[in-house]
Amino acid sequence: MRALLIATYELGRQPFGLASPAAWLRSRGVEVRCQDLSREALDEAAVRAAELIAFHVPMHTATRLAVAALPAVRRMNPRAHICFYGLYAPVNEAYLRRLGVQSIIGGEFEGALTALAERIGKAHAATETGAPAISLERLEFITPERAGLPPLESYARLVMPGGERRVAGYTEASRGCKHLCRHCPIVPVYNGAFRIVPRGVVIEDIRRQVAAGAQHITFGDPDFFNGIGHALPIVDELHRTFPQLTYDATIKVEHLLKHREHLRTLRETGCLFVTSAVESVDDAVLDRLDKRHTRAEFLEALALCRAAGLAMQPTFVPFTPWTTLEGYAELLGVLREEGLVESVAPIQLAIRLLIPAGSRLLELEEIRSAVGAFDETALVYPWKNADERVDRLCDEVQRIVHAGEKGGLGRARIFEEVAEAAQRAAGGKPPDASVKIGLRAMPLIASRATVPYLNEPWYC
Repeated sequence: MRALLIATYELGRQPFGLASPAAWLRSRGVEVRCQDLSREALDEAAVRAAELIAFHVPMHTATRLAVAALPAVRRMNPRAHICFYGLYAPVNEAYLRRLGVQSIIGGEFEGALTALAERIGKAHAATETGAPAISLERLEFITPERAGLPPLESYARLVMPGGERRVAGYTEASRGCKHLCRHCPIVPVYNGAFRIVPRGVVIEDIRRQVAAGAQHITFGDPDFFNGIGHALPIVDELHRTFPQLTYDATIKVEHLLKHREHLRTLRETGCLFVTSAVESVDDAVLDRLDKRHTRAEFLEALALCRAAGLAMQPTFVPFTPWTTLEGYAELLGVLREEGLVESVAPIQLAIRLLIPAGSRLLELEEIRSAVGAFDETALVYPWKNADERVDRLCDEVQRIVHAGEKGGLGRARIFEEVAEAAQRAAGGKPPDASVKIGLRAMPLIASRATVPYLNEPWYC
């Protein structure tokens, strides 16, 4: 039995979503090939040899790229059984099945994917089109196997203040989330469920990545403090075993406040920064997203992180149906006033709210009445802001960010160009060059990092 696991995009990380099921499949005697199309070309020989071809679709961008790759895969091997697995598979079931996808697996996918491969190997599932599977069973995880994936050196690097670049690895200590934020793609699949990966598996996965050259680890859990009694022993053991290794994690504002006494523990065990999905500085928008924090609480959490010696890297969804030009300008003002310009990846100034299938945002009447019919090509419900100037600004900010990053501009320079665009959109003239602090003096090259960050900042 031959299986080909394909990732299309996982935020510049070596795909855990391939390495984990690969270990399961190999333990059952399946011959597995892994391909990450964000780093390598599709291997036609591997496609033609496979009896099962499974695409991992953990996010919106990955799903659209997988759909785009599907016709070529089908032409190369029309006999293979096609599966899509991951968060975006079950919510897009109807569309994917019309494209010829035969199996859909969501949630805790390793067990279901292994069972599917075994059935295909017994010639019982060549044309299987069973119901979509969202499995939340408590799996007995095994250590991921990364053999056959591109080396860690080919993925995102940690950029340190001063410009040093470190090889970065990636693992997951938990999956799912206890929280039900309305815009989150995890919610339609896990609906508040939360599953942990045993500490021994996590540490062994990290051990193998360190042996492969990793100097820093990203914990990709939706919220590292969902299970703080699980997370803290992991980082304690990690630091004892690899005292020079650094790491980062994602933690909600709510949990940063609730578990403030443990922030220093993070720093003392090697955590360099915390990513937190702040999303907005407008309390009305935060309430609609059901984020369970306020602007004031975000600022309090920021102060707590700084006091503990942790950098915070907030992420945002600045363009929503409720965004106003004044509100966008206020967001930029908060970032400037709080000294966060270098801490926020420029793409975070440009992200437009996605409303995918199954989104809890559709619970809101104001959203249901505002969105258009579901766009299967874009995999979203389209919407427009009531103020067309906001949508035009969104387009302009996206252009500025793409051009700035492609041209190697530093974060501060891109931020100032975005601020100028926001001022023009509101009808004001850009400030005179003579009063723009440092803007015109900045060289048209990447500035040195002033905070640690990973150099692949996309987040959707």
